Amino acid sequence: MTAEERVVVVGAGVAGLTTAVVLAESGASVHVIAEQVPGITSLAAGAMWGPYLVEPKDKVDQWGQRSLEIFRDLAQDPATGVRLTSGIEASRTAEAAPGWATTLPGFRPCERAELPAGFTAGYRFTVPLIDMPTYLDYLLRRLRDAEGVVEQRRLTSLSDAGPATTIVNCAGLGARHLAPDPDLRPIRGQHVVVTNPGLTDFFSEDTGLSPDLLCIYPHGDTVVVGGTTIDGEDDLAPDAKAATGILARCAEVEPRLAQARILEHRVGARPTRATVRVEEDAWEGGTAVVHNYGHGGAGVTLSWGCAEESRALLSVRRSAREEQTSHDVEV
Repeated sequence: MTAEERVVVVGAGVAGLTTAVVLAESGASVHVIAEQVPGITSLAAGAMWGPYLVEPKDKVDQWGQRSLEIFRDLAQDPATGVRLTSGIEASRTAEAAPGWATTLPGFRPCERAELPAGFTAGYRFTVPLIDMPTYLDYLLRRLRDAEGVVEQRRLTSLSDAGPATTIVNCAGLGARHLAPDPDLRPIRGQHVVVTNPGLTDFFSEDTGLSPDLLCIYPHGDTVVVGGTTIDGEDDLAPDAKAATGILARCAEVEPRLAQARILEHRVGARPTRATVRVEEDAWEGGTAVVHNYGHGGAGVTLSWGCAEESRALLSVRRSAREEQTSHDVEV
């Protein structure tokens, strides 16, 4: 990448900011345009690394493993909001551990005494846990240190982004009308942030396709508890009934949470499609468009891998353009 290349990244969620950082640190002149800075759905994430219900599996495995490597490095600096945390994922139906979990440090089956009442199987492992407000602030600082520019405004089309060598579409759910992509749909998620009664380990339940999730993610003085996954809904107003259900489910597993004080409700709409879309698209006027969206509930998990693939797509296009220019000169 070169400073002469003006790259516009649309979206300032975790996908957009990570992609902007990767491109800016590679030497491109990066301009981020987003209606929300940082993106509200990314702010609402829990967030624990784990490739949750996303396809295509081969690419997801590659993107996720690359992100895992980087998160492990980031965990060495507390200012990033990333922390390697031990905890348990459990099941009430004796499900086998997901393949990605078995490769994580400290992986082992739980003893029955380690599991809450009603659970029949569980697995302990160590994984990156990310405090999203802190982490997104870190990405914004890193982007600005790389001389990236952030502009907060709403786009009605990708062409509104202004002159650019390339536009990278990381608009999340906004890609429904910007791409446009009618296959993209929202899955509403809600978390509740409470005071931490002394928890250090995470806990999550493998709830399969149930809309009611159970997760407990401690972040220092606070705990993010969740959650919900309501397919087709994009209303971002907190649902009091859903919050009551979340707190009840989590307190049943961890009774100390019953007396925790509610600090905040976080709601987001996960941008979901059959497969994550990271690919180049044709565009009028010589401007390339690279799409990087549709990560569902795995936006954090896939963020660095997808950002680096976006950069690779831009590099291939740049090489092709230089080759064509050289050929034209020779002719």
